[in-house]
Amino acid sequence: MSLQPIRRVDSVRWDGTQRLKGRDPLVVEEPLEIRLNGKPVAVTMRTPGHDFQLAAGFLFTEGILTSAFQVGAIVHCEEEGEDRRGNVVNVLTDPGAPPPDEGWQRRFYVSSSCGICGRSSIDAVRQAASSLNDPSRFDPEVLYALPDLLRSSQGIFCETGALHAAALFTPEGRLRVLMEDVGRHNAVDKVVGSAFLDEGVPVKAHLLLVSGRLSFEITQKALMAGIPALAGISGASSLSVDLAREAGMLLAGFLRGRTMQVYAGAERLYGA
Repeated sequence: MSLQPIRRVDSVRWDGTQRLKGRDPLVVEEPLEIRLNGKPVAVTMRTPGHDFQLAAGFLFTEGILTSAFQVGAIVHCEEEGEDRRGNVVNVLTDPGAPPPDEGWQRRFYVSSSCGICGRSSIDAVRQAASSLNDPSRFDPEVLYALPDLLRSSQGIFCETGALHAAALFTPEGRLRVLMEDVGRHNAVDKVVGSAFLDEGVPVKAHLLLVSGRLSFEITQKALMAGIPALAGISGASSLSVDLAREAGMLLAGFLRGRTMQVYAGAERLYGA
């Protein structure tokens, strides 16, 4: 069963004292349970669509899977009850590939608003995400143009106005992949999962743009994927700045118009 990302509901629009009845498009938010070889790993509130990429990206950025060769198949669990059908994804590992990390057997919940690192401590995440081995540099003028490219490519946002996006761009500003979701971290996992399943990690010489703030987990996911540059429409947290500086990643926030706040990796910008 394929869930749709948009659902229309009856609503009343108030314009001053005038009331107008209509049908309003809402972005769908549904729980997705991610399983590995039939065992529950995590539950995240997400927007349906690209569930396989989301599951793969989550397992990769949490350090549970390290190579696309470990993935034998990804399937929806259709035997679930009607209320869960389409909301359970099972990642099956290839028996001939190296087994996944054994430390994942820990149940945790991930909310659509902020997410939770699957690691038991921030130090463990830092250890899993190594420093970048990528000398890529970027033109500030290219970065300035990216938010408009992101917004114009957000099909579901244009209809609902109620979800985040993450997108990969080349140094020349060419859009490679864009994913939308109610959760910032889910959108990033969908982007990373797409690259991971295509055997495209580390994702060298690319910039990741997110529509929201630059939190620690967003920076960690980008670093796990080997992305050398991360930018956001909003600001950054202190931990995200610390991690980006340790890794040598370009981290730029408040990317609006022809301005941005560079928190880390300024040497990756031409003219710096």
